[in-house]
Amino acid sequence: MPTIQTSTEILAPVETVFDLACSVDLHMHSTSQTNERAVAGVTSGLVGIGDRVTWEATHFFVRQRLTVEVVQFDRPNHFRDSMVQGAFKHFDHDHYFEATDSGTRMRDVFEYTSPFGFVGSVANVLLVNRHMRKLLETRNEVIKQVAESQRASSFLGPWR
Repeated sequence: MPTIQTSTEILAPVETVFDLACSVDLHMHSTSQTNERAVAGVTSGLVGIGDRVTWEATHFFVRQRLTVEVVQFDRPNHFRDSMVQGAFKHFDHDHYFEATDSGTRMRDVFEYTSPFGFVGSVANVLLVNRHMRKLLETRNEVIKQVAESQRASSFLGPWR
């Protein structure tokens, strides 16, 4: 099963970074390159345990829908969202947050299985892994920029 891991150092409190990572609004802002938007379930605000979000986005020139559910939630340390319906055969996305002397270390562990057996495995190597890593890194950079600026409250609003 392919696994993508990222780590981002952020000069902001762990609670702020965690909440920003749970923000549906910030997620949509950070994935504007794929026109990603929440179309069902939680469509604005922060997600929590048991919440589902159906995302619609364009990947590889194809408009797709993907529904995830938050299946583990331990604020401000960790949460996991898992695909319940979508293009992958399976995926789990773990988000870890650790307070550091200078702020927060945010780590992602994204494990997935593509459909279509051997053809899906080849696609992982040629396309999917690189595409998903870039999406995660872009999203994490946006979280970092917002957390380190005065804009965090605009994405956390009254939900925090």
